[in-house]
Amino acid sequence: MEVFSVEPRRRKKFYFDRYEHRTPPPPIPYSAKREMLWQFLATINLVLGGWYIYWRWAASLNPDALWFAIPLAWAETMAFIGLILFTFNLWKDQPVTIPPPPRTYAECIRDPRPEDHRPLNVDVFFPTYDEDPELVRLSILDAKKIRYPYPIHITIHVLDDGRREEMKQVAMEEGVNYITRENNIGFKAGNLRNAMEQTYGDFIVICDADTRPFPTILEHTLGFFRDPDMAWVQTPQWFYDIPEGKHLRFVLQKYLKKPGYWIGAAIEKIFGPIKIGEDPFVNDPKMFYDMIQRRRNWCNASFCCGAGSVHRREAVMEAALKTYADAVDGFVRKFTDEVLDEQIRADLEEVMKQQLALETEITPYKFHVSEDIYTSIVLHSDPERNWKSWLQPLVESKMLSPQDLYSWAVQRFKYAGGTLDIARRDNPIFKKGLTIPQKLMYGMTIWSYLGALWNVIFLFSPVFFLFTGISPVSAYSMEFYKHILPFLIMNEIAFMVGTWGAKTWDGKASYLSFFPINLRAIWTVLKGERIKFPVTPKDRQEGNFFHLVIPQFLVMVLSAAGIIYALIRYKLGYFDNLSGLLANTFWCINNMMAMFPIVRAAFWKPDDEMAAEMA
Repeated sequence: MEVFSVEPRRRKKFYFDRYEHRTPPPPIPYSAKREMLWQFLATINLVLGGWYIYWRWAASLNPDALWFAIPLAWAETMAFIGLILFTFNLWKDQPVTIPPPPRTYAECIRDPRPEDHRPLNVDVFFPTYDEDPELVRLSILDAKKIRYPYPIHITIHVLDDGRREEMKQVAMEEGVNYITRENNIGFKAGNLRNAMEQTYGDFIVICDADTRPFPTILEHTLGFFRDPDMAWVQTPQWFYDIPEGKHLRFVLQKYLKKPGYWIGAAIEKIFGPIKIGEDPFVNDPKMFYDMIQRRRNWCNASFCCGAGSVHRREAVMEAALKTYADAVDGFVRKFTDEVLDEQIRADLEEVMKQQLALETEITPYKFHVSEDIYTSIVLHSDPERNWKSWLQPLVESKMLSPQDLYSWAVQRFKYAGGTLDIARRDNPIFKKGLTIPQKLMYGMTIWSYLGALWNVIFLFSPVFFLFTGISPVSAYSMEFYKHILPFLIMNEIAFMVGTWGAKTWDGKASYLSFFPINLRAIWTVLKGERIKFPVTPKDRQEGNFFHLVIPQFLVMVLSAAGIIYALIRYKLGYFDNLSGLLANTFWCINNMMAMFPIVRAAFWKPDDEMAAEMA
């Protein structure tokens, strides 16, 4: 660990400089009345959904095409299970409260000693590998502005796994600690472990290279650690560089001059503001943090997401030591359980444990591509300490989002593959120490990535019907609509209330359109391949990314072709199932609308001004 201090150089310009004025949105305000209404509607929705699923299996399967009917009914059942889990996740919220920050470390622990009545020590970690050192400089500069109402010792550390002289120079110029190592074992988790071995802070702020913490991050998080069982506090990740798009009237004006402006203005007058090119990669995480994560607080199941989180060092190290001891003990037992002689078994265990203790490494953060959620599971499952977590919904930092489809795909595959790999190797559903609500919450996360398996059926079933006329249900009759329409309508109403304040269509569309990435992640994990540790590029990648969305484009083409083909056949008298034609046409249109944003994103390019700044 090296500490430097020299005169800083002049700041480099970046494309996101134009967004420096942006401020994060406030948390969605809590409403007890809205929550009660949501719970009432959600209950009715689940009853109607259960009624529909029962009817599907009991009375609606087409006996002449069970090979088609059963897979679709299975897909609907799996989706309904996901709906139950998602409803449970969103069931309960809590008012936004920020506990007062502690004055001394003694206020954060149980049974403090006299020497604990001292100012807090906080380490701020910036792990980096190949990011632009000048980008990291911006993060350092903002970290140096962190304030606190009481005396506090804040130390900023650059953890450089790239071992770069340029990064070392930036650390020198900004007067912060520079930590590196000889290898990259464990990638980010190993980088953090190496830093923890050389630092001593009571609490650790985890940042990414591009995370720019706000001055209030400690003032608004350390108060939660007054609870001695609080292990970490996660704050929302806010991407302040998300393209804001252009109003439809200005886009049409570019091509049609004044008439285009008038047409666009008229459309927006009727339907509200319409922005073209806004958030093309669905990067806005508000739904995830302010809804999904925040509503896990009540059952202590909000998991760590890395950047923007604050950790109690004691919790991380204690969990690491217990995991280390369990790993050694478990390995030894494989060889000694069959030894009948107690004395020989005891001697053998002692010798093996001594040797393994030297060879096994302590890993504060699990060496895994999804080290954040994995470490969360380890801490939550500790039955002796009952470690707690909290999602503090105030945004306390700003970050950069993927600016091209390739970077986006790298990030999404890492999320999906990492989570599914945990499910395969150390499934939280079966992990001792977790409460039932915690298991259900972690299970919902895993289930969401498995959804690609049944979403494929939902995407291609209506296409198959339109081309062949073979129906998965016995008839598209009034009996069918009597069961499905109340469920679909109530589902929309319930979740409109339950997710009030967040964009829901983007989430629905992305859940369907991400199916190729999630299928690839599922297949990779099933084959037993290791999920790699790719660093999400912070610079826009140039090129043609259409190959990344060929499956989604195929869904759109086949859906459109199926609609046209079925309409022609109906017009010519070869297709007499009008009810089925209408139902599956609307189904295909919904699927096409869900696929369109990601296909469009493959061709997205920044506007001329932004492109010049990126160059």
